[in-house]
Amino acid sequence: MMPVVALAQEHITMWWVTLGLGAVVIIAVVVLLSLLVAFVDDIDKNVREIWDTATRLAANTATTWMLQQTTVRTAELDAEVQRHAQLLNAQGGR
Repeated sequence: MMPVVALAQEHITMWWVTLGLGAVVIIAVVVLLSLLVAFVDDIDKNVREIWDTATRLAANTATTWMLQQTTVRTAELDAEVQRHAQLLNAQGGR
């Protein structure tokens, strides 16, 4: 027969306290990890929104370098329209 080992009441109490503290620590870790996941998801969502906005901005401003040419081409078009107007006025005056 195996001997029965009896624990003193204070040892049993210490085991329950230890188990209780372990449960509290596990719950705290679960809560903190859940908060971390929520924060990471929020950051990921905001980063995606910023990326989409930056992509649209890049697409919308990709041709701004041509604005300098717009002035030049507009002046050339104006000169051409003036030549056409002069030719039409000259033909109408005959």
